[in-house]
Amino acid sequence: MRAMVTGAGGFLGQYIVEQLIAQGHEVRAFCHRSNDEIADLGAEVVVGDLLDVRFVTNSCRDMECVIHTAGIAGMGGPWKRYFRANTLGTFNVTEACRRRGVSKLVFTSSPSVIFNGSDLCGVDESVPYPRKWLGNYSQSKALAEQIVLKANGKHGVATCALRPHLIWGPRDRSLFPRLLEHARHGKMAMVGDGTNLIDTTYVENAAEAHILAAEALTIDSPVAGKAYFISQGEPVNCWQWVNRLLQIAGLPPIERRVTFGAAWKIGRAYEFFYWLFRKTGDPPMTRFMASQLAHSHYFNISRAKNDFGYTPNISTNEGVRRLTESENAKK
Repeated sequence: MRAMVTGAGGFLGQYIVEQLIAQGHEVRAFCHRSNDEIADLGAEVVVGDLLDVRFVTNSCRDMECVIHTAGIAGMGGPWKRYFRANTLGTFNVTEACRRRGVSKLVFTSSPSVIFNGSDLCGVDESVPYPRKWLGNYSQSKALAEQIVLKANGKHGVATCALRPHLIWGPRDRSLFPRLLEHARHGKMAMVGDGTNLIDTTYVENAAEAHILAAEALTIDSPVAGKAYFISQGEPVNCWQWVNRLLQIAGLPPIERRVTFGAAWKIGRAYEFFYWLFRKTGDPPMTRFMASQLAHSHYFNISRAKNDFGYTPNISTNEGVRRLTESENAKK
């Protein structure tokens, strides 16, 4: 398979590149900046911006498949920032696939596209988008997902969207480091009653899911035009999981508590403050974050298992062992 991976220098993207090359596929790595590490793997590296329509279109030449992982995540910041990177960037990739005759497009979406602020317990992909999203990131990804899925079957392009939840593992530069930073500065508190269950996804499992979906994806396959939840398939207690990650870094468990109602009000106040003063970056709390930390959100991954044979081959315990080993090597 001749595949281009956007966001190839990112956490998930690099694992996908590594697995594709290990399996003998020809890889073009679309990166935002030069990346010698990706080049050393044997991938052809192209450096550009997803908002550059001509460059994106040219980068898709001679490709059979595009795995589109590029985007930005966050809890705050202006709508324009998320719309340009996640929605408009995805539109450009989708159009480039059409113009260049790419036959497969796999999009990295997020379960947050259907999060409405309440518990989601074992739900499947039939859950609709909410009438209103709690954050700009979720809305921008939902719009992007709809663009990709609506493009399925048009001009010979088969598309699908994967929704991996809370990706973690070695080389993470976002979730795990941000968690440790908040904990070290005493900025973390348990939100709610501490009983909520959540899904997570070990990064190598998430990468494998993308490749399995790409290999199975054709116009007449069950995969075409569908969205898929991806996870470990075994929900964990949110706060026990947080404390387990803190233990890896040698940090004490979270003991301070705050009610969901209080966290929601604090989040709303921070959102207004950041909007009023045009502040960039993520607020310490948002309504979306309060809801995620207090509610259960885990998903039924049967569709991914049935349609393209996804199985989380690396268990959560094995993933924790690998993450611990990686963190210890840094010391």
